[in-house]
Amino acid sequence: MTCNVGGIDRIGRIVLGIVLLLVGLAAPIEMTWRILVLIVAAIARLTATVRFCPANAIFGINTCAAGKK
Repeated sequence: MTCNVGGIDRIGRIVLGIVLLLVGLAAPIEMTWRILVLIVAAIARLTATVRFCPANAIFGINTCAAGKK
C-alpha cells in the first residue's frame, strides 16, 4: 500500500472522525443511525492513521506529498 492520504486531507479525516464519534455517542438518534455514524467515524480515523484510502485508490486521487510515497 502506498500513501495516498496526506496533509490537509489527513487532518480533515481525523477531525471528521472525532466529530462523528462525538455525534454517535452523544446525539439522541436511533440505534441504526448511531451505528452507521460510528462506522463512518472509524473508517475516517483508520484511513487517516494508515494514510491509505481504497476509495482514493479507485478514483486515482493522491493527496500525499510526492517524496513520501
